Amino acid sequence: MANTSSAKKAARQAIKRTAINKTRRTRMRSEVRRVEEAIEAGNKDEAVQALRSAQPVIARSGQLGIVHANAASRKVSRLAKRIKAMA
Repeated sequence: MANTSSAKKAARQAIKRTAINKTRRTRMRSEVRRVEEAIEAGNKDEAVQALRSAQPVIARSGQLGIVHANAASRKVSRLAKRIKAMA
């Protein structure tokens, strides 16, 4: 348990940041899932649209440290590669 006032404040901030990060991580995963579902359904137009909306969300997650920046880039790249293979 935190004893000093600064440690107590840090604990409060950690709780807030955890909630924010959890929301952002969930949103990113939902966007990725939307793209994957469109790919599995074989709907290329829908998959392209889903990737277009997912790409900035994934990139932002990498910038903010929700996931590693390289992991975010890799995720976008692999999704794009799967969509391109549909043709």
